[in-house]
Amino acid sequence: MRYHPCMEKHVVAFDVDLNGPALREAKRATRQRVLAMRDSLAPDVRAARSAAIAARIAALPSFVAAARVLLTFAYRSEWDTRPLIEAALATGKMVALPRVIDTTRMLELHVVRDLGRSIAPSARGIPEPLPELPRVAPQDIGWVLVPGLAFDLQCRRLGYGGGFYDRLLCLFAPGTPRVSGAFDLQILDQVPVAAHDLTVDAIITETRVAGTATS
Repeated sequence: MRYHPCMEKHVVAFDVDLNGPALREAKRATRQRVLAMRDSLAPDVRAARSAAIAARIAALPSFVAAARVLLTFAYRSEWDTRPLIEAALATGKMVALPRVIDTTRMLELHVVRDLGRSIAPSARGIPEPLPELPRVAPQDIGWVLVPGLAFDLQCRRLGYGGGFYDRLLCLFAPGTPRVSGAFDLQILDQVPVAAHDLTVDAIITETRVAGTATS
């Protein structure tokens, strides 16, 4: 396993000369490019690489030690998180998944115990926990899986543009591990981010760990 230390976190600006319309265009172009690469992965390749990512994350000391974790359910060509969710449930962890609340543009966290009966597609088609499932406060979560579209070795993250996780991450207790999973092809030399875009502690791919090696 290869380790790459991330630079200081959690808020990092991309380039003082890149802001406003130029930054928005850089983000748009980066999202389009990385999404096209991710979409091009063959199903068997995606499955194998997803399994490797899930296994690496499940073995992280911080994940093993956490009793309450926030995970995500894969959407479209994202890496398949189901094996990680199932592993967490099998070891007795409390697993929460996010649900989009359109009126507030925030994420609510719901406890899931059975994926077969707890998940349904939202109006956007995104798999989400059912609204009647118990809720849990961000402050009660001990480990967070943070989705994203592109990353760099400074642990900067480019999301999908909604800002949901930038708003959510501010609500967790200080020191809560923030870890992202991604395919190697999603790791760039540098991603365009603004001062308000939050970084993560570690990024786990199918071949390497960027960030805090013990996260």
